[in-house]
Amino acid sequence: MALTKITPVPARVRWDRRHARPLSVQMGDRQLTVHGLEAVRDETAAYPAERGPRITFLLETDAGQASLVFDGRDRRWFVEALDPAA
Repeated sequence: MALTKITPVPARVRWDRRHARPLSVQMGDRQLTVHGLEAVRDETAAYPAERGPRITFLLETDAGQASLVFDGRDRRWFVEALDPAA
């Protein structure tokens, strides 16, 4: 299914160092387990240096697809899109 944009939700991310990808994403009281990484979009060059980098991960989770964003300026993670089934 296609991803549906949502209001960005702050997230906590557990990182899998061995596979160099997120292992799980927690947003509020909801936990998503990551099964795969479909794409990475590095937007570092698209922002001024003072703004900081922004990197988007398209994830395959136990609840479908999710778009996870790391905002370099705030050094925080956000979920910006979810599969409607999630």
